[in-house]
Amino acid sequence: MQDRPDTAAGPATPDPGGSGESEGYDEIEASKAPLIDHLIELRQRLIQALIGIGIGFVVCFAFATQIYNILVWPYQVARGGEKVAMIFTAPHEFLFTKLKLALFGAVFLAFPLIAYQIYKFVAPGLYKNERQAFRPYLVATFALFILGALVVYFIVMPMAMKFFLAMEQTGGEVEITLQAKVSEYLSLIMTLILGFGIMFQLPVVLTLLAQAGVVGSQQLRQFRRYAIVAITGLAAVLSPPDPFSMIAMALPTILLYEAAILAVDHVEKRRARDAAAQAAAE
Repeated sequence: MQDRPDTAAGPATPDPGGSGESEGYDEIEASKAPLIDHLIELRQRLIQALIGIGIGFVVCFAFATQIYNILVWPYQVARGGEKVAMIFTAPHEFLFTKLKLALFGAVFLAFPLIAYQIYKFVAPGLYKNERQAFRPYLVATFALFILGALVVYFIVMPMAMKFFLAMEQTGGEVEITLQAKVSEYLSLIMTLILGFGIMFQLPVVLTLLAQAGVVGSQQLRQFRRYAIVAITGLAAVLSPPDPFSMIAMALPTILLYEAAILAVDHVEKRRARDAAAQAAAE
């Protein structure tokens, strides 16, 4: 981590204790450490995060079959609630599918711990007000990812499976029915969950950029038409290759872009109030 001077401290004034330190001298200066100490701390944070992932992996693998059956619920809904039959075509396929599912679930369960370790590593390099502003974004990141996963599970995946099942041919000379493979079904729903989880981070990213003064609400409004094109293109890449999934991913993300504009506008108004209060106090 790179130490940096306090640029917001204003003119330096002598320390009443005679130490020669300025008012801008704070805990950041006190936390200066050699590079090797930062690397050691980074290693410790990574080890703790990996331990959390490892514990989550063991737990998820022990219940991998039950978790997989829960993930199959959207497919059952698309089938009208009836029992579904799935196949695997290689002896090791379902085992590897459960391993993949366990790893996915482990990262999901360990995300709060991973976010906490990231915060603890970054926090010494932030000012007090920056640390206070950084914490809500960690919570918002996880909450928006869960929101994206819930949208996939309860809305997008059942409708997508109905779309795919509508392509079956029955009652004619040639019958074509869906025989879903366990590995391909898991890849589909994981792709959608990850894709929606990433796209739903848009308000967090834009609000952070606004906090840093990189973008403003007026810029986002002017960029709206280009953002819609970019979101649609990104949804086409992150979603499965069918138009329904792309639209289902792009539409909520466009709404989140509008929500991000409101959030950035709120940040700007709060910053203006703080600046006015500081100017009045001087």
